Amino acid sequence: MQTTVDQIDERIYRLSTCIPEVAPGGFTFNQFLVDAEEPLLYHTGMRSLFPLVREAVERVMPVERLRWIGFAHVEADECGAVNDFLAVAPRAQVAHGALGCQLSLDDLCERPPRALADGEVLDLGGAGLRRRILEVPTPHVPHNWESHVFFEQQSATLFCGDLVSQLGNGAAVTDDDLVDAAIAAEELFKQTSLGPAVPATYRRLADLEPRTLAVMHGSSYNGDCGLLLRTLADVYEQRFGCSGGAVPAQSLPAHTAPVG
Repeated sequence: MQTTVDQIDERIYRLSTCIPEVAPGGFTFNQFLVDAEEPLLYHTGMRSLFPLVREAVERVMPVERLRWIGFAHVEADECGAVNDFLAVAPRAQVAHGALGCQLSLDDLCERPPRALADGEVLDLGGAGLRRRILEVPTPHVPHNWESHVFFEQQSATLFCGDLVSQLGNGAAVTDDDLVDAAIAAEELFKQTSLGPAVPATYRRLADLEPRTLAVMHGSSYNGDCGLLLRTLADVYEQRFGCSGGAVPAQSLPAHTAPVG
């Protein structure tokens, strides 16, 4: 295996490893590196990929510069190597939604994570090219209670985790219509927690008006992102049986302890 590095926006890089046996045509596991004053790595990959992903980071910048580590939810391909990166980047800290910190990350991470509230902005700094990360909870979408995404406001890049997953090893970034490819991946893996939160969340993300979707599995997308997300919302309602509805509550009630 090898990990490729491609720039998808100014100082935003996609690190991609294709594992052939996961799906027909292979399946990519992608991380995204934002080279800002306080650099962010979004997704770490599995622990087994740590040497490859670390080396890919080093092609862009010294790994010791990492300040923030993010991921969509607690899963091996999202954060399996998180403590490996914390060990080699002494200033790095996980940034995640408050719910994910309560449920898992306060215990799992070698250093305490930074808990972000819905709508909170994490400023990565930078002179001129300033990167600002908006926290957007997406509970149960596509899966896991603590799921969330990051939206970089200046570049309008949505780091969307498992959303819009595709099979194969396509281009780093494309403007081709990805709806059929996303449906094919859903039908194979059945990864989404089908329910009313799904179309509501896709539409909420479309309202952010992203210009690029930084996709964890498959090609990133820089076409009409709002149209793509709203079309997938319709697909989940009409094809996969999700009814429309409000996005569920974002956080634990004050009296509720995390469940095991």
